Amino acid sequence: MNRHGKRIARLASRGSAAIATAFFILFSSSAYSQTKPDQKKSEAIRGALSEIVAAGKAPGMIAAIISRQGVIAIGSAGVRKVGSDKAITGHDLVHLGSCTKAMTSVMIATLVAEGKLGWEMKLTEAIPELGKGIHPDYQNITLWQLLTHRAGVPNNPENWGTYKEKEIKERRLALLKENLSRPAAAPMGEFNYSNFGYMIAACVAEKITGSSWEALMKTRVFDPLGMSSAGFGEPDARASIDQPWGHVGSTGKWLPSRSYDEEALGPAGEVHCTVEDWAKFLALQFEGKNPILDRKYLDKLIEPVGYYAGGWGVIEKREWAKGKALTHNGSNGIWYATVLVAPGIDRAFVVATNSRDFVGTADLCADMIRKLKALDSVKKGV
Repeated sequence: MNRHGKRIARLASRGSAAIATAFFILFSSSAYSQTKPDQKKSEAIRGALSEIVAAGKAPGMIAAIISRQGVIAIGSAGVRKVGSDKAITGHDLVHLGSCTKAMTSVMIATLVAEGKLGWEMKLTEAIPELGKGIHPDYQNITLWQLLTHRAGVPNNPENWGTYKEKEIKERRLALLKENLSRPAAAPMGEFNYSNFGYMIAACVAEKITGSSWEALMKTRVFDPLGMSSAGFGEPDARASIDQPWGHVGSTGKWLPSRSYDEEALGPAGEVHCTVEDWAKFLALQFEGKNPILDRKYLDKLIEPVGYYAGGWGVIEKREWAKGKALTHNGSNGIWYATVLVAPGIDRAFVVATNSRDFVGTADLCADMIRKLKALDSVKKGV
């Protein structure tokens, strides 16, 4: 996540096309009906992933094609952990990294829908105790600026591993106060990709509700959507091989790792879940009713300021997508996930790997997204 943020910031300077190349709920959760994956397409996905893994470009990978009715094709290849023979499967947990941001934005939108927050609410209005303790540069930043990376805050907070003696809400607030006492890291209103900004937005939600971001995500997003596998941080904190490990390194030289980002940065990139449960969240972007939000709030979250909205990079007017496409990727340095959503054609494409090579993984996953589109007979054009 932290390293990913820097990459996105560089891509941002090249426009939405650069982000794109790097980067259903139809009924209530109780009525959710997962379609049976297409066997032929699933086998084709598995074959493509097997070639990548056999070439040593990743220890393990999962990829899927999704519609409003769930996962319509999925494949996996490789192992959960290098040095073991435990195969990674399509039912395993994947770490989403910064793809978490769209989920945090939806949770916050539920509070806006209830009138507890407002998109233009100032940080100092939501947390009055900040008073003059934060730098004048930050006195007027708004919730929407935080979610669209235009609040001028740094990519990551300094000393983000401190205050561990504090309860998580107080830890995040302490980091906020310490870091916002300094001048802005970027001009207000300009795009500056910021994991820290999402932590601050979570602080606002925590202050207004009295609940932690983790509790809010569970009660307002995961439970209503039936995302029973969703959790935070390391997929298997027991250090077994019941779930995939992350890996560092490069082609053919992968080393298992348990180096996860600090809990305080969770709102920016620490959700994990199965691909099937991720599909339940992504389907919010498709037409139809859902148990969380009215369409106008979901539409707000894909209304970009420049090319970034509430947790999504937005690609306007793509012929193949019959409208806009939404994209994001995420990595904490040992995992990589990428997603492309085309609401106009009822499709989403996802790829996740339990590794990160800073030379080739992003391009590898982007290429796999293109293969999924081709397999699904979607015209290329992102």
